[in-house]
Amino acid sequence: MSNFNACDVLIIGSGGSGLSLALRLADHANILVLSKVALNSGSTYHAQGGISAVLDKNDSIESHIKDTLIAGAGLCDPEAVRVTVEQGKKNIEWLKEQGVEFTKNTSKNGDKSLHLNREGGHSHRRIVHTADATGKALSQTLTERAKAHPNIRLLENHNAIDLSTNKKEKNISLKIQGAYVLNTTTHKVKAISAKVVILATGGASKVYLYSTNPQISTGDGIALAWRAGCRVANMEFMQFHPTCLYHPKERSFLISEALRGEGGKLVLPDGTSFMQKYHENLELAPRDIVARAIDNEMKKNGIECVYLDISHKPADFIQHHFPTIYQQCLALDIDITKQPIPVVPAAHYTCGGVVTDLDAHTDIMGLYAIGEVACTGLHGANRMASNSLLECLVFAERAAVDILKKLPDTPPPPALKQWDESQVIESDEEIIVSHNWDELRRFMWDYVGIVRTNKRLKKAMSRLKLLKEDIAEHYANYRVTSDLLELRNLVIVAELIIRSAQMRKESRGLHYTKDYPETDNTTPPKNTILTPNKKASTH
Repeated sequence: MSNFNACDVLIIGSGGSGLSLALRLADHANILVLSKVALNSGSTYHAQGGISAVLDKNDSIESHIKDTLIAGAGLCDPEAVRVTVEQGKKNIEWLKEQGVEFTKNTSKNGDKSLHLNREGGHSHRRIVHTADATGKALSQTLTERAKAHPNIRLLENHNAIDLSTNKKEKNISLKIQGAYVLNTTTHKVKAISAKVVILATGGASKVYLYSTNPQISTGDGIALAWRAGCRVANMEFMQFHPTCLYHPKERSFLISEALRGEGGKLVLPDGTSFMQKYHENLELAPRDIVARAIDNEMKKNGIECVYLDISHKPADFIQHHFPTIYQQCLALDIDITKQPIPVVPAAHYTCGGVVTDLDAHTDIMGLYAIGEVACTGLHGANRMASNSLLECLVFAERAAVDILKKLPDTPPPPALKQWDESQVIESDEEIIVSHNWDELRRFMWDYVGIVRTNKRLKKAMSRLKLLKEDIAEHYANYRVTSDLLELRNLVIVAELIIRSAQMRKESRGLHYTKDYPETDNTTPPKNTILTPNKKASTH
């Protein structure tokens, strides 16, 4: 498979969902996987906690379903939840077959079963993990497997610019034909045709100033799909992880929820606990509640952070269960066996995304979306801890089954027109891009963050309109760069978040507004659906 300009299956994104799909398809098709930067730079690699699955004899499918539905605050699709939860054990076994090694129990009676953590929102221990670096183990293993397969080509430093479809005409469905992609090393644009395209690009948390996500989480897949004509749903539900390390040298290091699951306590600078004022489950309340509690305590007390303290546990227990967190904090002169960890909430996960069905189809024939980029109905108004990697695996498998059914009857797409750069020039004003990037993330943090108001949202939309014009002009006149592409995508994502938040006249799950502080239980809850070139709707 030497031709990089055509393939059977083009996968945009090299995280857990993209690589697991590639491996499931590779015996039957030639696969091209694009990574925006280096492989293993996405959110999967940085995931600490683990993967939720029902494996304990005292646990049950029904219990996992119930916990997920409760966390989702009435907006989960029950069928999507059941499908995902029921396929958990099978996908853990598949990962073990690929070579992923999970942490096992080390009891004196010789028990070698998988060790299971408990995290917020879960009523049982059901988090399969590899110490506190599960994503790293998963990512590295799947990458090595993909590199070894003759039908998979992995292209690093390739950033998708736009999807290509047939022209939309009356009575003719939109069909995917491929994508235009920027090689960020050579700065050349490639036109890649494909029978099937999969968006596996992750989320959009870098639309905010503070985030636990890597720098590349800029909502690319959501923006690509939106520009191509796909519906997007529930973008108001941006999850803020309660505990991101607060330190001037480290803005995006996540302190895993598993640390609270093993007894970590949230305290004020004077050591006073406060979660008892907010929820009966204390530190293991759903993430939206814990994040708002921390945000409220910081504002009320005029403090820059709160603290997460697990120093009451034995030092060897902490070092064994949380080696990555222990070493990272120690490098910053914080010994978590003796000291509490300074933490703040930070943008963490995009619960909404590109609308898909249970086989990962989007609104465009031949275009699929899997992982955080998709809105499957699993998460509703708030994702429960460690359901994200589970969703990646389950929907990658379901997409693979569907693609393999259809691929033999799918004709090759036409060759794409070459990218036209004849009307653009090199930019001598890259400072505009960096300033606009900074401004966007700051006003999204200030006005569209954990707590919202109508006034703040209106102010954010006003600022956004000016930025959109500026960025559109820059894109039209200058050669594309990776920074410009990301900014162009972030502006679309920001608008989708703001529009969705303005439509929801209640507080539900991750969307909390002072103007409508109560949840509206007078009518069945509705998803927020946005359609390109049409007025938004809720249904």
